Amino acid sequence: MTSTPSQPTVAIAGGGLAGLAAACALSDIGFHVTLFEKRPFLGGRASSFEHPGTGEVVDNCQHVLFRLCTNLVEFYERIGVADQIRWYDQMTFIEPGGRTSTMSSSLLPAPMHTAPSFLQFPFLSAADKVAIARALVPLTLTVQQDTGKSFQEWLDRHGQTKNAVERFWKAILISALSEDLDRISVSAAAQVVRESMKSPGARHMGVPALPLTDLYNAAGEYVRARGGVLHFRCSVDTFSAQGTQVQVRARAAGNAGSTEQCFDYLIIALPFEALDRVLPDSPESVPLREQISHFENSPITGIHLWFDRQISELDHAVLLDRTIQWMFHKSRLQPIRTHSGNGNAVGSYIELVVSSSKSLIDKSRNEIVELALAEVREFFPAARSANLAKSTVIKEVNATYSPRPGIDAHRPSSTTGWQRVFLAGDWTATGWPATMEGAVRSGYHAAEALARAAGKDAHFLSPDLPATGLMRLFS
Repeated sequence: MTSTPSQPTVAIAGGGLAGLAAACALSDIGFHVTLFEKRPFLGGRASSFEHPGTGEVVDNCQHVLFRLCTNLVEFYERIGVADQIRWYDQMTFIEPGGRTSTMSSSLLPAPMHTAPSFLQFPFLSAADKVAIARALVPLTLTVQQDTGKSFQEWLDRHGQTKNAVERFWKAILISALSEDLDRISVSAAAQVVRESMKSPGARHMGVPALPLTDLYNAAGEYVRARGGVLHFRCSVDTFSAQGTQVQVRARAAGNAGSTEQCFDYLIIALPFEALDRVLPDSPESVPLREQISHFENSPITGIHLWFDRQISELDHAVLLDRTIQWMFHKSRLQPIRTHSGNGNAVGSYIELVVSSSKSLIDKSRNEIVELALAEVREFFPAARSANLAKSTVIKEVNATYSPRPGIDAHRPSSTTGWQRVFLAGDWTATGWPATMEGAVRSGYHAAEALARAAGKDAHFLSPDLPATGLMRLFS
């Protein structure tokens, strides 16, 4: 299907969540969308691919969501994959040696709904719990501003014990923000805490039951069904915005030449580090280049291990006191992995996640696998007698932008100096950190701004999850 004279045309650079959200939203209100993605699959940093060394389809990194991610949940509903998310109310913490503790909701009103399970945590002392509770009060009940100080400094000022920092704050925030506490802004940390405490349902965790690209292929089909076009292995080189058109120059992988097409509008939905190569040499690019010069990336490492037998009955767990922070039991989470090709039951396939994995960047694959295997056998006694069948390591060096103190002042809005060019990406000014929710919000922000420029009154953003219980007094 091609565009009609009455259909405004939109080029979208980038097939990650930000670009897909914008593409789906604009397709719904009559825009003809052409999406350019340099990889052969959708999802961007939340994608999966067939790993050549193992022959397995692996996610580049495990991604999860929470009920508080209202726009991501709406996006999944829009593209018809909401039933492929498995929801959990309980979160299990494991100490080296295998002792487990569970956080779950009670009948108490928010924000006290997790207090009974929290108070029973054996891995925190009474002094740790008192210190954490004292810090949770201002983080939960008031809006914390970015003062230029790090969250580690904030914790020090609020009398946090060493154990509280190591076993509670690091376990929660490094995983959520993929950065060390001394490089996280107070506002970013407070936003994570406040949103997760506003209602008992807010902290329900969702895990995809499919490989990530299988999930987001539905978005591609959604766009195609509405007349859109997707170009894979094809990246936008640059653009020129003149008058009522935007001329986009794109290049296919392996092609020495480039092609040029004219569109009515353009959305650039790329990571901040890719933006500079796309921006033309024009005065409008100067403020954007200045803004992105303040950004830095933080890495995430995913470690994939296949055992010849079951090592745990848990679907997922937070791991304390070691390098690995999370275990996701993929052979339990994803039904397609429960049997091998010959119909025989498989052992355990787990993915281990290390956020802010700076210490692993220079290590070899074998070194990382050996470290991970040793730690897994500390947490899961059954793994000590299991044989490792195969393994791989995926390092996402540029996984997320670093939510450093002061960075919010440099996050650009969805509009640019060009009236027909818009930005999307979790690093833009969404009010959220680098999450899938932030990416979808940015795509909807860009789509709304573009629709307004085209004279259409369109609203795509979903409202935040409403506060319940006592949190209604502080919303």
